[in-house]
Amino acid sequence: MKRLLRNTLRSSFVQRAVGFLAAEYLRLVWRTNKFTFDPPDVYGQVEPRIPAIFAFWHGQHFLTPFIKNKESYRAKVLISRHRDGEFNAIAVERLGIGTIRGSGDHGGAFHRKGGVGAFREMVQSLQDNYNVALTADVPKRARVAGLGIIMLARESGRPIMPFAMATSRYIRLKNWDRTTINLPFGRGALVGIKEINVPPDADAATMEALRQELEETLNEATRRAYAQLGRPEPDHA
Repeated sequence: MKRLLRNTLRSSFVQRAVGFLAAEYLRLVWRTNKFTFDPPDVYGQVEPRIPAIFAFWHGQHFLTPFIKNKESYRAKVLISRHRDGEFNAIAVERLGIGTIRGSGDHGGAFHRKGGVGAFREMVQSLQDNYNVALTADVPKRARVAGLGIIMLARESGRPIMPFAMATSRYIRLKNWDRTTINLPFGRGALVGIKEINVPPDADAATMEALRQELEETLNEATRRAYAQLGRPEPDHA
């Protein structure tokens, strides 16, 4: 039974169907939530700095394709090679976002998970004037920023734009990252506090300091997003 279910989920037809339905559901959520922006001119501040690296927390990521507010802006998002990533890739591509497949983790499984190739593709995409979006967390360690995104900023010379998106209505799952399923017909908030720049000659100490700054900035952006909606931030412990 388990093998049948696994094979069914791996079929291209099922993956395309789930990806299609997920994309259309997210489109419904985006269109039926009235969003506020913090700061109000967040797009005016970000636009002169693109292409940029957009960073967000895993589990709070479903609405991130909608930060692309102009068709002329090109963007790609990093998605894992895990089979669950196939659904996500199909969904975001339907929403007009390109995909880069691989791991952002720089741990022991970096090579096995296609991390080296993905890193190179992200650098090249930024050089080609694509914005690149990726989760900042270390895999399986929610709200702990990894060094991978800091390394990407150092190598590419592009700024990191940490941001958080939240909705007043949601369902929280009990998995490792406490994934939040945004619901339609409510209110939403998008918060972007500041950009983070990594010098091309940043040493290990500087990299670690900027990693901590990214982590703190994302936590503060997430807290402010939920506070603006009058909702407690979902527990991620």
